[in-house]
Amino acid sequence: MERLHFPKYLLNFWLVFIFIISLLSVLLLNFSALKSFSSSLLSLHTIFLSILIEALPFVLIGILIAGFIQIFITEEHIERWIPKNTLLAVVMSCFVGALFPACECGIVPIVRRLIAKGVPIHAAIGFMLTGPLINPIVILSTYMAFGNNLKIASLRMLIGFVIAIVVALFVSLFFKGSQFKSSVALQSVAKDEQQTAFMTKLINTCKHAVDEFFDVGKYLIIGALLAAFVQTYVSTKALVEIGDGISSSILVMMGLAFILSLCSEADAFIGASFSSLFSTPSILAFLIFGPMIDLKNTIMLISVFRLKFVLWLVALVAIVVYVSLFILSPYL
Repeated sequence: MERLHFPKYLLNFWLVFIFIISLLSVLLLNFSALKSFSSSLLSLHTIFLSILIEALPFVLIGILIAGFIQIFITEEHIERWIPKNTLLAVVMSCFVGALFPACECGIVPIVRRLIAKGVPIHAAIGFMLTGPLINPIVILSTYMAFGNNLKIASLRMLIGFVIAIVVALFVSLFFKGSQFKSSVALQSVAKDEQQTAFMTKLINTCKHAVDEFFDVGKYLIIGALLAAFVQTYVSTKALVEIGDGISSSILVMMGLAFILSLCSEADAFIGASFSSLFSTPSILAFLIFGPMIDLKNTIMLISVFRLKFVLWLVALVAIVVYVSLFILSPYL
């Protein structure tokens, strides 16, 4: 059987990562020498590991799906399935995303493979925004988190779906092509590989999934570490105190969603804990913006797409979410 050989720089990366984690663990145990610093380090260490453990299962699912797309889905399939009309392509991609049980942690590898196979950038973004936001698992968890209240779950689904369509249409107007970084090289499946046996395709799927994991995993780790650092050293209490009016409270809750980088399957329970402090539009801002764009997801996007495109996408999502909820606030 052919052995897998990983690039030397990947092995070096993981060795450095293991060394850093081990060093942090040693420092955390040495409380007598680090009395003033131990508490924050312990918090940083705990939050980092919790984010990583929470995200890894969804990343693994995402890279397996990405490997499946790479081997089993051809450009001809994409060409037949995606409508030529931009609006229809966006709406269809958002519907598919709404039915797809994906988390924002694992959606980036899937989107990368879809674009490489020929899915237009606007359709891929529509899928990316709706997948983690309004899939069946997320809606069910939202319904349960708010005491079996259908209102918040329905508003999250409907408003989030419309916002995703609007953002994807804006992307279609201003951006063409894949928007991949020049260093991102993705190869299509050769014609002769499409005729290979099913078991061989499954083996190749696993190989591509392994490559995808080592390619995306390091950016997940960096994003999780940054999110843990911000959660540890940025006072969320101070942010909450800022949000007095509707305008400021929506911004505060969007900022919290970005910083906390919660998994979309669990963020509703955190959002429900703010119900006594913030209005419904602010809670919806937290529930809608976070699954679309958060800190760790942004780092993963930067690893794949051009920095200019990612910055514009983050700004575009933030503006559309804020304006939509601010306008709708008197009716919510």
